[in-house]
Amino acid sequence: MAFSFSSEPDVQDGTSGNSPAVGVDTTEAAQSDQPTPAVPPSEPTPPTASEAVLRFRSCRWYQAPDGGNSEFCTHQEVKPYAGTNDFDAEAWCPDCEFFKLRRTPKKRSRDEFGY
Repeated sequence: MAFSFSSEPDVQDGTSGNSPAVGVDTTEAAQSDQPTPAVPPSEPTPPTASEAVLRFRSCRWYQAPDGGNSEFCTHQEVKPYAGTNDFDAEAWCPDCEFFKLRRTPKKRSRDEFGY
């Protein structure tokens, strides 16, 4: 608690020296003497993927990790240089001229086969 040891009233605001100032939370000052309980650390947030990695994962030539391999690009001009183990999306994907979005094929109705 914050105390003023002067018993004379303050001339500027007209309050006595023993009363707490207006707007000051006295409970906070009382709680500061007690040790604060340990707050459990929150779970670490996973790092967000960069724009290059997001673009790589949406690319037509993206190969998902499987069979012990890491993810890599299967394009015929990228794979010989980058390989399957050391592919770095930051080096290839930000401005890749071979980038093509992967599209899900449209389901055709029976009427489209007119032969």
